[in-house]
Amino acid sequence: MEDQIECQQRSTSFDVFQINDSYTDRNCSGGLSSSQDKSGISALKITLAVVLALITLATILSNTFVIVTIYRTRKLHTPANFLIASLAVTDLLVSILVMPISTIYTVSGEWTLGQIVCDMWLSSDITCCTASILHLCVIALDRYWAITDAVEYSKKRTPRRAAGMIGIVWIIAISISIPPLFWRQAKAEGELTTCMVNTDHIFYTIYSTFGAFYIPTLLLIALYGRIYVEARSRILKQSPKKTGKRLTKAQLITNSPGSSSVSSINSRAPEISSETGSPVYLNHVKVKVSDALLEKKKIIAARERKATKTLGIILGAFIVCWLPFFIVTLVFPICMDACWFHPALIDFFTWLGYLNSLINPIIYTMSNEDFKQAFQKLVSIRCCA
Repeated sequence: MEDQIECQQRSTSFDVFQINDSYTDRNCSGGLSSSQDKSGISALKITLAVVLALITLATILSNTFVIVTIYRTRKLHTPANFLIASLAVTDLLVSILVMPISTIYTVSGEWTLGQIVCDMWLSSDITCCTASILHLCVIALDRYWAITDAVEYSKKRTPRRAAGMIGIVWIIAISISIPPLFWRQAKAEGELTTCMVNTDHIFYTIYSTFGAFYIPTLLLIALYGRIYVEARSRILKQSPKKTGKRLTKAQLITNSPGSSSVSSINSRAPEISSETGSPVYLNHVKVKVSDALLEKKKIIAARERKATKTLGIILGAFIVCWLPFFIVTLVFPICMDACWFHPALIDFFTWLGYLNSLINPIIYTMSNEDFKQAFQKLVSIRCCA
């Protein structure tokens, strides 16, 4: 009877930051499980622990490589890359301070680390994850200003300005993570078996979710939309009609008498020369310069297309990783008993959000040729050493 009461109490509890062991609930209706069930659960726990540990290790390594690559490569010492390095530091903190403890909590299904560690973990979780999300906003804002106001912003785009933007990010993140500490300490009584943020404060839930996700998401969509429009307009400026005319003019001069080479032009120049010199020879040089300029514009247009594609990948990955978690976080305190979410689903949404800290360094480095070259050079030096 006590086991049934305990099972009912556990099934009605909810924790948006806690990873519960969803498999133990299967034993509530049947009393004591068989040895085969226990071995099956143990195997699932071991598999889960290995997978989460690998994700954590990969997140640590990928963000560390980004930080080391920027630090060791002088070419990457720019304000824009300082923002990316700060994002990598934030995601590294997530992988060190949040994910290992979350792995233990996920596998065990019970909090055994005490009140102090619980408070520190929850504060680190909210602060670092919020800072990671807000870093994406300042990176998008920096690129938006660089594209729409390139001349003026190039004068303002300094390391000091980047440091100021990073400081604002951490101030906002800390302001969101501090409030739960006050009522958490006041409510703590007896032995602690769960570690969660109190969802009874609906106003804090709205404040934290909108400040950490919904407002930044709307800002990202607006900024990336404007960046896409600007990049698209630059690509369209490479008018095919103008390019066709330039190439046609070059073809006419090339097919004209005496224009097959520089020497033949010089030999035939007097027949079509003017008082100011040899226009055929000068036109030939202008066509060459124009072709080089055209090639440069093609390269710039290709970079703009790649940058636009990268922005779409960044935004898509961010929304896929964090949207499910924040929907559940906002909806559950509002609908209360009318809503029910399986604990395993909550666990999946939570770790899907953590996964964004692994995806960020991969996207930003693989989409940047300077990063890839510096990274390959760094790896080759390590291998040779």
